[in-house]
Formats: sequence, structure tokens, C-alpha cells
Amino acid sequence: MDVWGEIVNAARSMSVLEILGVFFGTLSVWFSKKENILVYPTGIISVLIYVYLCYLAGLYADTGINAFYFVMSVYGWYNWSSINKNEVLDSKVRVLKISRSTSTQNIGYAVTTGVLWLGLYFILVNFTDSTVPYIDSFTTAVCLVGMWMMAFKKIENWFMWIIADLISVPLYWYKGLPLTSIQFALFTALAISGYLEWRGKLKQA
Repeated sequence: MDVWGEIVNAARSMSVLEILGVFFGTLSVWFSKKENILVYPTGIISVLIYVYLCYLAGLYADTGINAFYFVMSVYGWYNWSSINKNEVLDSKVRVLKISRSTSTQNIGYAVTTGVLWLGLYFILVNFTDSTVPYIDSFTTAVCLVGMWMMAFKKIENWFMWIIADLISVPLYWYKGLPLTSIQFALFTALAISGYLEWRGKLKQA
């Protein structure tokens, strides 16, 4: 298989929407790595684009997850930038700090991921024509929980993104979106880097 040839052909035929989706998606992950609140406005642009692209590709669970990303991005944007009323006069903003999840929280995240996986798999198998229901539902469940964790700056959110990104590389290639597949390979590297950077900040706190 001529992988490079497929990449070149995809680059020539890719839509403006996919270019914008990849650009803003990559930018969003970079801002997340830097703990910069711009992760949310850039992410919102990307997820709205991918709601449309994933639907066209038949990745229905991923279509739903991108819609959920939009809602969580709005919530996360608010949560990261909420103002402490006691500090308003000093024009100081209360910044949500990076923290580790407790053992109880981690168990809750794992159980929630499993329940979402089974529920999404059932929906995809019985109510859609998805050709990859097992993988699509799993990555979606992992990302849903990871997005929730990120909104509260739980450092373990990076593990969720690493898992989902690694699986998404072959998934998107298989579904005919090779450049998006490459984007997820980049996301994997950024997620690993993001975890290391957040871990460093947590140690300094």
C-alpha cells in the first residue's frame, strides 16, 4: 500500500472544512497542553466542523460526541474562567488548579466509561448502519469521560485522550479521512507532552 500516495491524494481532495477542522483541533490541543483557556473557543470551532464531517463518514457516535464536546466546551470555558466574588475588587480571576483524581473518582470514571460504551454500542448496532460500532462506541465513551475530567483539570484526563487518540488513528484512516488520522497521531504526541507538562506544574504547586 502506497501510504504516502494516499496522503498526497487526500491532501489534494480534502475539503476546506476538513482543513479548518484539523487546524483548529490541533490548535485546541496545543492550548490545552499549555493550560490556556483558548482551548475552548478553538475547540468549539473544530467540534462543530467535525459534527458534520463525522456524520458524512458514518461515524455516528463520533458525531454525537462532537456535539457533546460543544456543550462541555462551553461549560469548561466557564469553569476555567469563573470569577471569585471576593476578589472582584482586585480584578483577580480564580484559576482552576490542576489536581489528581481520588481513587473513588477513578473508579467512577472507569464504571461510567464502561456503561457508556455498552449503551453506545447497543444504539449503534440497533439504530444505525455503522460499520465500526465496537470501536466507535469505545472511543466515544473514553472521550466523553475525558472531556468531563478536563473541565475540572484532572491530570488523568490525558490518559483518556492518549487511549482514544491511538485508536482513532487507524479508525479514521479506515473511514477515508487519512489527514484526520494523521491529526490524531499528532494529538497522541501532544497528549503525552500535555500530561508531562501538567505533571510538572502539579509538582511545583
